[in-house]
Amino acid sequence: MSGRAAPKSRSPAPGAIPLTSVEPIKPALATLASTVPAGEEWFGEIKFDGYRMLVDGREGRVAIFSRNGIPWTAKLPELTKDLAWLAGRGAILDGELVAFRPDGITSFELLKEALSEKRTGTLVYMAFDLLALDGWDLRPCRQDDRSRLLQGLLAGHLSDRVRPSEVQDGAPAAFHRAACEHGLEGIILKRRDARYRAGRTDSWLKVKCGGRQELAVIGYTDPEGSRSGFGALLLGYRQDDAWVYAGRVGTGFSMKFLTVFRRKLAAIEQQTPTAPLPKGHTLKGVHWVVPKYVGEIRFTEWTKDGILRHPSFLGLREDKRAEEVVREVPVAV
Repeated sequence: MSGRAAPKSRSPAPGAIPLTSVEPIKPALATLASTVPAGEEWFGEIKFDGYRMLVDGREGRVAIFSRNGIPWTAKLPELTKDLAWLAGRGAILDGELVAFRPDGITSFELLKEALSEKRTGTLVYMAFDLLALDGWDLRPCRQDDRSRLLQGLLAGHLSDRVRPSEVQDGAPAAFHRAACEHGLEGIILKRRDARYRAGRTDSWLKVKCGGRQELAVIGYTDPEGSRSGFGALLLGYRQDDAWVYAGRVGTGFSMKFLTVFRRKLAAIEQQTPTAPLPKGHTLKGVHWVVPKYVGEIRFTEWTKDGILRHPSFLGLREDKRAEEVVREVPVAV
């Protein structure tokens, strides 16, 4: 904590308090919901398919961090330049780094491709919350007040790389249906009266249009036939301080990825099984690895035995740690 004086400007919204801490802010996380809640206390936003990023304009400079506090400023020079003005307002934004397809839908695959090829000038930051402004901590303020302030703040500083998330008022169920019909990943629903709280809360809900899950890579299998690199990745998640097997994914890889990632996996191989395999699953050709990498997986459903059905690999997530991966179970609302 620092001994800063109270901000000289008027409070921008009811509930705002002087921002005295210089510690990094931990992001709020949405809870997976099985249904769309009804009621006027919710408003919606599109769920973007990208990397969560916080932009911190305190201390007279702009810094970009992943949800785990990993610095990304140097990796995103164009975006950092476009957001440099935030340092003059001491603003902190929460949002998503994305890549857009020509049809206007965000694509995790395109994001990974752009980052690997260092084409970061094509990426866009979709801001969806404002946590601090002009020396004021806005986290105790209502969600709708923060969203209103965000829209106003960015209105005069829009660029091809910085945009505010659009708020969708009314009819959350209809909004979800439309999102799914247009091929989006899903929607986020936010309580209008909620303050910003770190960690997973029921103030933000995510309702998906299909199966998506982040899972740790816990092993791989030998390739067969003409395939190079590896055959499939073994996947898992943490539960009760142990690793649980979630199945294997053998589709969605490029030829380059098969070769390059095999070398990375070989460097972290271990003899001890990372997780027990269910009965009937063969160990032939299986190589266990220290859980270090996290993959984004698309699938149709979980089987009753807790195995992914029809999984497809979308890409590695550089913004997640393997130890944090748990199975997401939708809650009823």
